[in-house]
Amino acid sequence: MNVQWYPGHMTKAKRQMQEDLKLIDLIIELVDARVPISSRNPDIDSLGQNKARLILLNKADLADERQNEAWKEYFQNRGVHVVKVDSRSGAGMKQVHAMIQEACRDKIERDKKRGIKSRPVRAMVAGIPNVGKSTFINSFAGKACTKTGNKPGVTRGKQWIRLNKNVELLDTPGILWPKFEDQKVGERLACIGSIKDDLLNMEELALILIAYLKERYPGALEKRYEVSEGGEALAVMEEIAKVRGCVKKGDELDYAKTAGIIFDDFRSGKTGRITLEWAEQEV
Repeated sequence: MNVQWYPGHMTKAKRQMQEDLKLIDLIIELVDARVPISSRNPDIDSLGQNKARLILLNKADLADERQNEAWKEYFQNRGVHVVKVDSRSGAGMKQVHAMIQEACRDKIERDKKRGIKSRPVRAMVAGIPNVGKSTFINSFAGKACTKTGNKPGVTRGKQWIRLNKNVELLDTPGILWPKFEDQKVGERLACIGSIKDDLLNMEELALILIAYLKERYPGALEKRYEVSEGGEALAVMEEIAKVRGCVKKGDELDYAKTAGIIFDDFRSGKTGRITLEWAEQEV
């Protein structure tokens, strides 16, 4: 399965980001805690080399807590400031405030020495589509100041949000990069919904997810759907179809509907707290 998605507006958004970097002190990069490496755009790394950095492991409530801790340690060991957050509930927001000040301590000290005391930290909020940037900003600001949506591509234009006298945020559209060198990256991003579902073969993707869950989270499918995990991924999917009544006329199984149920349950956390890439494999 070959996964790619790089619409034209992303090239324009990347150019805009390059321009906006001149205006900011800090990049707050949101990643999806279920795929912390795959959901990092390498372009953000290369563009923001000389800026202070803060990584937010967003949707941490949907990810395996042991892996959340392991990933936090992974980034800290590489000298990166990192906070686990759940933007929908607001968990972790107080820590973000403290970490922004910590990440920009050198800049704040320099300003003080120059007699500049009131200039706020200007931070760019960046990340790939559907990692929850707008939801984070609204939660962080305590009010709805950006559009949100649970599909990629909601934020298109540039938006400055003044939170208080200490911090201003620049919201940016979600951008991917032109080519996934490793197709596993594309598959993981497709699983979490960062690539539009209608561009994908969702049935094939469901088989990939089932195979992964059988290996890494044995018992999760059994618990959710009351099916046996003993067979191949296709046999498990067919069992789920029967249990959930995904049957067309003539007793033909509806694989598309079954795939939809599997992904709705995975993405909402109903299948359990699951991380699709483990820190131990990256070390």
